Amino acid sequence: MSETTKFTASFDRALLERVKVIAAKQNTSVSALLNAQLRHLVESYESASQCRNANYSTLLAFSLGRIDTQTALDRLGLDSAEDLIFLVKQANSRSADEI
Repeated sequence: MSETTKFTASFDRALLERVKVIAAKQNTSVSALLNAQLRHLVESYESASQCRNANYSTLLAFSLGRIDTQTALDRLGLDSAEDLIFLVKQANSRSADEI
């Protein structure tokens, strides 16, 4: 089990009361519910971030001619070359905005 730490947070009173009801129905604590939800949030974010990085790498490889159109379509789960070109344009415009 990982090390825990205490922190203070403010919640809408009505929301907290509803959370307490859910915790009681699940025979657990509000802290355990919040910990589970925060863990899910972080893991989902990290997973999505890794996926976006993989998708960006695919778009970059396609743009540089390292992979062909069909390979890029397959990796990205796309059906048409038009969608692929649209994503490449979006990725390029976002990259330009970050510079």
